Amino acid sequence: MSTHARPLADWLAAASDDELSHLLRSRRVRPDVGWDDFFDAAESLLDSTSLARVLPDLTADEAAALLRAAAGEDAGEQRAALTALALLRPDGSPYPPVLPLLEGRTTPDAAVVPDPVPASEPAAAHAAERAFTTVAVLADLLLIARESPFALLSGGAVSAGEKRRLAETGMPTEIVDSLLDIAVHAGLAAAVDRRLRASSSADDWLRSSVADRWRVLATSFRDTLPSGLRTTNGGWIPIPAWPHAHPWDPSWPDESAALREEARLLGLIAEDGSEPEWTAGLRRGDVADPTPLARLLPAEVDRIFLQNDLTAIAPGPLQPALDVRLRDIATRESAAQASSYRFTPESVAHAFIAGETEESILEFLSGISLTGIPQPLGYLVSQTAQRHGLVRISTDDETGRTRIESTDLHLLQTMAVDQSLRPLGLTAHVYSLTTRVSRETVYWALVDARYPATLVGADGAVPVRERHPAAPSPAAEGGADLSALIARLRSHQGPDADAAWLDRELEAAVRARAVLRVTVGMPDGSTRELVLEATGIGGGRLRGRDRAADVERTLPVSSIRSASIVAP
Repeated sequence: MSTHARPLADWLAAASDDELSHLLRSRRVRPDVGWDDFFDAAESLLDSTSLARVLPDLTADEAAALLRAAAGEDAGEQRAALTALALLRPDGSPYPPVLPLLEGRTTPDAAVVPDPVPASEPAAAHAAERAFTTVAVLADLLLIARESPFALLSGGAVSAGEKRRLAETGMPTEIVDSLLDIAVHAGLAAAVDRRLRASSSADDWLRSSVADRWRVLATSFRDTLPSGLRTTNGGWIPIPAWPHAHPWDPSWPDESAALREEARLLGLIAEDGSEPEWTAGLRRGDVADPTPLARLLPAEVDRIFLQNDLTAIAPGPLQPALDVRLRDIATRESAAQASSYRFTPESVAHAFIAGETEESILEFLSGISLTGIPQPLGYLVSQTAQRHGLVRISTDDETGRTRIESTDLHLLQTMAVDQSLRPLGLTAHVYSLTTRVSRETVYWALVDARYPATLVGADGAVPVRERHPAAPSPAAEGGADLSALIARLRSHQGPDADAAWLDRELEAAVRARAVLRVTVGMPDGSTRELVLEATGIGGGRLRGRDRAADVERTLPVSSIRSASIVAP
């Protein structure tokens, strides 16, 4: 047991709940950690492994201040921050277990970084175009993830198979990881069971204007930057200084380069490193103002041309809310200043699954079409509506089995012999098919096999189905709840901390068969010092061999005033 843990345990016990929460989050302590009291917490926080994990998180200023404190100098402005991380004692000196980990560490000399240079007109226009492209491609990624979440590797990157799938759609796969990282920081996507899914806040973002989309991304990018890049006013330090922000983190050069690339993709820096007008306020910590950026973006349109060949042409960037809804009904074939969409039986059937009706589809298309609704398109929507719901899937109340019914008996016979549906184990039963497989699984299997399936609830209603429900927004969830852990630590905070600490010291000494120097209170009020080799403890008594007298002694723990381990 570390003798240095006692002062930290006392500091932890005296700290407020907010101070404890900050410390535990900064040191990445799990809420389910098996600590019983503040002594356990202090010992764990001063463990060399725990300390080695926190040192790379220190900013350049904090690292330099910690080295000064280790040299006996004042840590200055960083003293409070280092004390809050349980690296410095309240008197400003490092806890002894910290010192060995500082040997050989240095920090780079502070570099003189010039103020950002305003971007020229061409450079700003190029940055605005890149920001527009980034927002558009990220929207495409979220729409794809909403239908089919991305498989992730153990490190969190998108798998090679997923990137090949995206490449086939024309997606620039070299920026996919950066874009999805931006989306996760903005709370628009979340990793669930090794799959990246669009979050519950993504839908509102997808229906926002391009300027508002950019504002959300840029603000969240700034607000989630590592502490070494942030300034006290909520902005960020000059970008050329980013590579030196966390000098003790071996992975920081790659991480800072990735963050700079994300800033470039968002149009926050120009290709030559200069600063566009819309970036200055963000860098200073002000509220993001996309107005200067919006002036350089192409104008959005709210009308399309519907054609007889079942395609739609948008003569410019379609307003996002209209684009999202149109892509629920049609498949987008090309994306540029003028985008094209194609209506197919599968795409229209997808719209019905998502809750559209024949009337709602025709009303929507009539409202945005410059050419009315061509007859072939109206016929396609009508025919798909007639087929939708031809196969109804429900749960049999008596048997609990999933039942498949249809007015088209030939369709039921086709499903019964369809080899792609063989895993469902379909069996014929009174003009229907039944299976033990859950109705959700059956439903999506039939949809994938392109049968006009519809789920029917117990009340006969047709619910709207989502194959991959949105993940909770990480931004809304916040960090892990540490209140239960803090309450547990406080519940074991007894009035007699000295006695509790002594018991722990004696138990640790017995386990280690250590030699103790104990001070014992005598009945006459005097004290006596003994050197014992601790052999056991129990029943409120410490047993040990007195080395000086070479005899076994049993001492009441209540009589021991202090104990310390004798160095071998």
